[in-house]
Amino acid sequence: MDGTLSLVLLLLFLWCLCSRRMERFEITAPAAFVLLGLLLGEGTGVLDLALPHETVKVLAEITLVWVLFTDAARLSFRALRPELGIYVRLLAIGLPLCVGLGALLASVLLPGVSGWSALYVGAALAPTDAALGAAMMVNPVVPAKIRRVINVESGLNDGIVTPLVVLALAGVSAAEHTAGPDATGHALVQLAIGAAYGAVVGLAAGWLLRTTLRNGWAAEDFAGAGVLALSLLSYTSALAIGGNGFVAAFVAGLAFGTTHGAPPRVLLYVEQSGALLSVLVWLVFGAVLLPEVFAHVTWQAVVYAVLSLTVIRMVPVALCLAGSGLDARTVGFIGWFGPRGLASIIFGLLAVEELTPAGARQVLPAIACTVLLSVLAHGLTSAPLANRYGRAAAAKGIGPAGPAAEELPVRGMAAGGLHHGHGRSHGRGGPAPS
Repeated sequence: MDGTLSLVLLLLFLWCLCSRRMERFEITAPAAFVLLGLLLGEGTGVLDLALPHETVKVLAEITLVWVLFTDAARLSFRALRPELGIYVRLLAIGLPLCVGLGALLASVLLPGVSGWSALYVGAALAPTDAALGAAMMVNPVVPAKIRRVINVESGLNDGIVTPLVVLALAGVSAAEHTAGPDATGHALVQLAIGAAYGAVVGLAAGWLLRTTLRNGWAAEDFAGAGVLALSLLSYTSALAIGGNGFVAAFVAGLAFGTTHGAPPRVLLYVEQSGALLSVLVWLVFGAVLLPEVFAHVTWQAVVYAVLSLTVIRMVPVALCLAGSGLDARTVGFIGWFGPRGLASIIFGLLAVEELTPAGARQVLPAIACTVLLSVLAHGLTSAPLANRYGRAAAAKGIGPAGPAAEELPVRGMAAGGLHHGHGRSHGRGGPAPS
């Protein structure tokens, strides 16, 4: 075990040394650590990550809590105002359509998948991960408005679909008789308690931090560690009172972000902690989850993965953005850059813990195939498509020199690349300029 831990720490340090250089070759941290996991794990046996299920569960849960909290806390309503209509279309119309279409095709295409299981697949694969298209997100030829739209959407949709994932897993567990028949009703109560409790915790903590910073009681240098503790506290204490911890963390982040009044760097400590865990999740995905899934993969799962990245994502985006004023090329660009990444993996790991082995084998191959295909497809196409789209946008006067390039804070992607950009962080890539 000591040798495995040392190897993992060495890989993290080596990536730190060459991460900027790897960006020039369009190699993102997710792609690198998935590949390393496959090669050093199943490929050579050098990396033994045969972790206990409880360890994997804790890793997945803490990572998801930090991602949900920081994504929400970084949200700037003032910065969102110029494109608010587009965000509402994508998140209130496009996202439900994506979940529904994904669930429908899962029930038709995937063997043994229907009802709650289909809803779980559709919801687990709806969140996007901008870091898998990091070359596009940091490319200045792409209008800032478009990068901002893709970035913010990917930061919020995982928190929005989390209740659906939780509800679907409860429904599947009830159908498998591993939970009581009232499991879905109990899950709904937990979601409501978690949302209400998270709002209270976030508002109270934000007010306390703003007040103590203003009065000189709190040291700004230690505020980051306090916020890190707060993010986990919102999760653990919600569980203690019978609420859903993930929803509590997301809502607490939203409430905290609107009230804390602290400099953006206060959240940096949480982001960098999430960065470490997210890289470990990608490594576990490559070394542990993919080899297990490959043993049960079907042609239907592969076809579903292709549809998930194309039809299931792009059709809802086209429908919800109709009449928004964006041209067809821009709508297609936004639709394609809906990679599936960290959130989908964590939802998959949670399914391993919540479902029977037979139930997990029905849904995990489609999820794993979709994420793996996304890592490859979006990693390879992000740079060429960004350059092509950027030139077309500039020809229409909406490129970097145009009005869409105004400097507004947007999400960085610190956790994917182990380095920090400015603005909000989705925790999965490299710095995204606004």
